[in-house]
Amino acid sequence: MKKFMQVLKKPTIIVTIRLNRLRWFGHVQRMEESRIPERVLYMNMGTTRLRGRPRNRWPDEGSEDGRMVGGEGWQEKVCNREEWKKLLRTARNRRILHMVME
Repeated sequence: MKKFMQVLKKPTIIVTIRLNRLRWFGHVQRMEESRIPERVLYMNMGTTRLRGRPRNRWPDEGSEDGRMVGGEGWQEKVCNREEWKKLLRTARNRRILHMVME
């Protein structure tokens, strides 16, 4: 399957989801704190968690993907829209998010 996707030079569905999640995550990060998506992203439901390994949350996944793409200083890059778009374009072209799957 990997060879097939390499021949097509198309990103896998997982890479596509990660890129779209990062794009949306950057959009929400730049919003004002009073906006509903910003509040919902960091909302604490106040319920008890189930036993076992905790499920990954959107902020956790976004942070992990951001570190893969932009290194340690990725949070400062989110504030500048043009720089963030450039970083995501570079990640897509250089296939940075593909390294995790191989």
